[in-house]
Amino acid sequence: MSNWKKICQVTDIPVLGSRCIQRPQGTDVAVFRNAQDEVFALLDRCPHKGGPLSQGIVFGSSVACPLHNWTIGLDTGCAQAPDAGCVQRFSVMVQGDAVHLDLEELAALAVGEPA
Repeated sequence: MSNWKKICQVTDIPVLGSRCIQRPQGTDVAVFRNAQDEVFALLDRCPHKGGPLSQGIVFGSSVACPLHNWTIGLDTGCAQAPDAGCVQRFSVMVQGDAVHLDLEELAALAVGEPA
């Protein structure tokens, strides 16, 4: 069973935008909200050149990296062809208006990634 940590309210994440969650170790996690109020979480680092995905433009269920415009699927973490590569995804649970991330994933996933 997962241990969930409340990180914010859905309304704290701009529509078609993101919010950055800092971790004690490892790269930050970007939490995104699309126009349908779906919430996704990815490592805040594009698989191409490490651009901050949290500063990208959200459209549909994707985000465009602000450095080189790679399109990354928010639901998969993978780049859209012809680009290739994936970024770490994090589990998200929304209860009411509260957004939760899995504590174990926050502590363990992609902590060795360069900042």
